[in-house]
Amino acid sequence: MQFTVLTDTSGNLPAPVAQARGIRVLPFIYTYDGEEHTCTDTDAFDAEAYYGRIKQGLKVTTSQITPESFAAFFEGPLSEGSDVIFVSMSSGISGSCDSARMAAQTLSAKYPDRRLEIIDTHGASLGEGLIALRAADLRDANAQTEQAAQQLRALAERMFNVFTVDDLNHLRRGGRLSNLSALLGTVLGIKPLLKGDTDRKIVAFGKVRGRRKSIEALAAMYEKLAAEPEAQTVGIAQAACREDAQTLVSLLNKNRPPREILTVDYEPVTGAHVGPGALALFFESSPGVRLYGEEGVSGSLKDALKVGEKALSKLSAASETARAAIGKAGETARSGIEKTLRRLKDRDKE
Repeated sequence: MQFTVLTDTSGNLPAPVAQARGIRVLPFIYTYDGEEHTCTDTDAFDAEAYYGRIKQGLKVTTSQITPESFAAFFEGPLSEGSDVIFVSMSSGISGSCDSARMAAQTLSAKYPDRRLEIIDTHGASLGEGLIALRAADLRDANAQTEQAAQQLRALAERMFNVFTVDDLNHLRRGGRLSNLSALLGTVLGIKPLLKGDTDRKIVAFGKVRGRRKSIEALAAMYEKLAAEPEAQTVGIAQAACREDAQTLVSLLNKNRPPREILTVDYEPVTGAHVGPGALALFFESSPGVRLYGEEGVSGSLKDALKVGEKALSKLSAASETARAAIGKAGETARSGIEKTLRRLKDRDKE
């Protein structure tokens, strides 16, 4: 049975690429200045202006896709007699994947002869988009729906999502990273290395000093971990740092050039969470690659963690002292006001 490939805009595929490959795309919604927006026309998206405004303080909120929206999206190809493979953003960073599963369960009774496979990519941006492209390859090769879904889930386990950011606070505010990690990144000037882990979440697993070294670290991981790069398409996503993306392209092509490099502006929803200056790399590796870097943090990072923990402890103690002082001052003020009111009442009686 032929299947239709669906994904969402988090997959970060350029609109002409998705259209040429017959991939249908459902948009996420993001809100700023009191208005809702979607972005399906990537050619019209002014990334420099958007990330420039975020850098100046623009607040962007995002929301997951609802089960009702997914049901309407899925029903189109199902009603046309096609199976569906939906390639989803990681369930570890968005509830949209669960919404898609809920919609699939609802539709299964209505279309018992159709298959609807939800692929949790464990990633976002081109970590999702490259898997959607592979789904289109399998469709074009007349793969059966169930077999294609199995291959795509195996690919999700091998797709390494690694990136660096300029400001960890964007991830912290969106609940994608712990407060302690954000504090260390801000106070100590750490350039973090982040990845998608085995729990489908974003974790910091290392750090370097300086932007150039962070770019070189991404390239070094590709050099060490990429599987048969000459046969694969590698993805790069950047948020208003195109020169850095070009530097990364040059480093990737230096020793083990991939067959193709797809470079994109971070789309606005995922981009709002990683922030201006985010630079990400996506490539195929071996099973278990998501464990990379979890054998233990470096001594320098451990030292940084200790510094951060001490700082938080002092801050907590200071907060307790402040609360006590405020409480004492409040009691004094309240007592003074009560005395004044009593005097006024006594004068009124006179």
